[in-house]
Amino acid sequence: MTQLLLLIVALLVLGHVPPGRSEFKRCWKGQGACRTYCTRHETYMHMCPDASLCCVAYGIRPLPSKTESV
Repeated sequence: MTQLLLLIVALLVLGHVPPGRSEFKRCWKGQGACRTYCTRHETYMHMCPDASLCCVAYGIRPLPSKTESV
């Protein structure tokens, strides 16, 4: 009986743990993260809807728009 109770408690606790990458909202077509501050390896692209910064890694370049000519 105590093992069953322990199992139920463990399942309830694990059910309330958030998933790994839910800490930050995604932006810039899923390639950036909305944060208060960007890390050393990221650059600021634009503001997120909640007034935080959309931080994107330096290696990711925005795609050229169709109106630009080469």
